[in-house]
Amino acid sequence: MIIDSHCHAWRLWPYQPPVPDTASRAKVEQLLFEMDKNGVDRALIVCARIDDNPDNNDYIAAAVRANPGRLSMVADVDCLWWPTYQAPGAAGRLRDAAAAYPMAGFTHYVRGDDDGSWYLSDEGTAFFGVAQELGLIASMAVVPRLHWWLDTVAERFPGITFLVHHMGHPKADEAPPYENLGKILHSARLPNIHLKLSGFHYSSPNRFEYPYADSTRIVQAIYDAYGPTRLHWGSDFPVVGQFLTYRHTLDAVRVHCPFIPKADLDVILGTGLASVLAKAPHAPPA
Repeated sequence: MIIDSHCHAWRLWPYQPPVPDTASRAKVEQLLFEMDKNGVDRALIVCARIDDNPDNNDYIAAAVRANPGRLSMVADVDCLWWPTYQAPGAAGRLRDAAAAYPMAGFTHYVRGDDDGSWYLSDEGTAFFGVAQELGLIASMAVVPRLHWWLDTVAERFPGITFLVHHMGHPKADEAPPYENLGKILHSARLPNIHLKLSGFHYSSPNRFEYPYADSTRIVQAIYDAYGPTRLHWGSDFPVVGQFLTYRHTLDAVRVHCPFIPKADLDVILGTGLASVLAKAPHAPPA
């Protein structure tokens, strides 16, 4: 079993520079095509209501309803680009989203300069309280500097599985003593913090230098700290197409991380995330 823990789909391509196929490049049919071509059984689609796609939650919900055996949804709830970011009433908005969409969880992108205070406030506590009550996965985009409050929230809400995007955004060119990587590794002590094994090209200063040997060094440190059950392969499709192919994202893990034994690789590629999804709302069909 192979499950993509981090990918996207949009009605319209949302990034610059403009592309000639704006209306087709990011469509969910492209994702399903790549999944079929590469033997990927299921994908967890991370919604993002960006650019000309304010209806991305609705678009992905329709795709999930049409493909319940292949797709799962994490809805965009109060991400940094949305006007309700850290506005009063977040808990109610999360509850409303869970009632409206066939979502396994929600995604929340945090501003890089955020001081973390909202997440420890009464509003933030109520927000994550609803997530725990409803059994929702929390797909979080946070930089290493913010892991201090992520750790606190994860400790307060042990019933939430936190899936952190792109390995927590480490940098392969970070100088010793690797302070930011250390923050990510320190979070491994909390059993409900998981990392998406994706974004090798984001970690490397050489974004076109596949197979990213410099990022692989980081992956080994993360693997040693977290173990296989809390690491989940992800493609970052279709955004990743600016740097490498869907197949490359798979082989970066299954070919170019020789320190991962075959049994653990199977867990990272899919069976570990299958266990997480089985406990979430709208669990995949047996």
